[in-house]
Amino acid sequence: MVFSGLFFLLFFLPLNLAVYTFAKDLKTKNRVMLIFSLIFYAWGEPVYILLLVGMTLVDWYFMLMLSGSQNKTVKKLWLIAALTVDLLLLGIFKYGTFLLSNFKFFFGFPEQIPSILLPIGISFYTFQLITYCVDVYRGIVPAQKQFSLLLLYVSMFHQCVAGPIVRYRDINRELTKRRATRSDITEGINRFVTGLAKKAILANTCAKIASTLLLEKDGAYPSLSSRSVVALWVAAIAFMLQIYLDFSAYSDMAIGMGRMIGIHYPENFRYPYLSRSVSEFWRRWHMTLGNFFKDYVYIPLGGNRKGLTRTVFNLFIVWFLTGLWHGASWNFVLWGLYYFLFIVLEKLFWGDFLKRNKIASHCYLLFVVLIGWILFQFVRAGDIGTVLKGMIGLNGNAFSDFETWLTVKNHLTILLVCVVACTPFASYCSTLLEYAAAKSTPFFLLRAVLQFVVPATLFILSIAALVTNTYNPFLYFRF
Repeated sequence: MVFSGLFFLLFFLPLNLAVYTFAKDLKTKNRVMLIFSLIFYAWGEPVYILLLVGMTLVDWYFMLMLSGSQNKTVKKLWLIAALTVDLLLLGIFKYGTFLLSNFKFFFGFPEQIPSILLPIGISFYTFQLITYCVDVYRGIVPAQKQFSLLLLYVSMFHQCVAGPIVRYRDINRELTKRRATRSDITEGINRFVTGLAKKAILANTCAKIASTLLLEKDGAYPSLSSRSVVALWVAAIAFMLQIYLDFSAYSDMAIGMGRMIGIHYPENFRYPYLSRSVSEFWRRWHMTLGNFFKDYVYIPLGGNRKGLTRTVFNLFIVWFLTGLWHGASWNFVLWGLYYFLFIVLEKLFWGDFLKRNKIASHCYLLFVVLIGWILFQFVRAGDIGTVLKGMIGLNGNAFSDFETWLTVKNHLTILLVCVVACTPFASYCSTLLEYAAAKSTPFFLLRAVLQFVVPATLFILSIAALVTNTYNPFLYFRF
């Protein structure tokens, strides 16, 4: 089940909100959310609900044992035990087949490699459990005595399968004390509908353009070497827009649904394509993941406090893990180390230049990120090389072709809208209108009308787009 699915939009979410609203107290409301969350998760993979519940149960028990001990060594052993279980299960289910395949490549065995189905959202909820365990050990939050509340935190369907990565410390109080104000509900609905439109109308269109120009078939790209220079550039740009609009849309919808019931999830994106350096880009892109690695890996390793050589080593570890977190494939590791290289170069050589030259630094960032998404998109090294060479015409490929120009012409308006959607233009207009509404009655009335008309229109257009378009993937579900 996905947020942009018609069943979710027209049945599951309305039913959830209706039952939640009529629940008599917060304890009952939490039970409603837990039941719906477990149903949501089990919808596509009923067996793996046992994995999610089992990991949560283990960490819940281990942290109770940790909090009940006064011995520092014993506390550390309980933490190590919890992290070992979490990371071992993540390693088996996400990286088991990958590791065995590489082992067979180098050593010739095992002969048969099992195909292990990746549980949806395991990367996200494992990291959330890790934040809970570490923060309990550090004394930042108390151990949760009610297993059902910890399970609700981990399995909440808003953010369980594709983030944001919500730390327990951020919402532990709202699990037991919360109230959805009228402002929360209004802003939550607006945020959800905005995310839905970004996904259903914009991201899906970009995905279709990229797929059409690359002639993707069954996960392969059989005609990459023959694609024109313009086709490859347009496809790369379309994917660049798609992945931002797709993932930020999911975060918008998750944050919006949380607001509807009085839970405030952290922001996950802050217009990353406006950045002027790779370091800034990663402060704006998937912020909850970046903060996780900073607080739970980089700083514990020593951060930048132990000299330049150790700082570079710590950054290497973080970016190797960042790439590997995204998928069990060498192209993701390469993608992570690619960003490691540019971050180190910026720290050592390019930082001052990028600060002084706004236009050049922005163009540099967009180019680096565009090439990075090519590394991210293509699993096979040969495909990556073919695309990169083809983008400068080294495959003997034509500069342009009729199909590409026709595709661009037919989608030019919506592509421009996608570009605008990557900027704070809409937010800026909303702020101006709010400012004018405070001083003028006509603008106040206009704002009141638009607050109803805009979300309703976006919702109707999104539903129409979903009904007519069967291509509706969520990229980050595979992580």
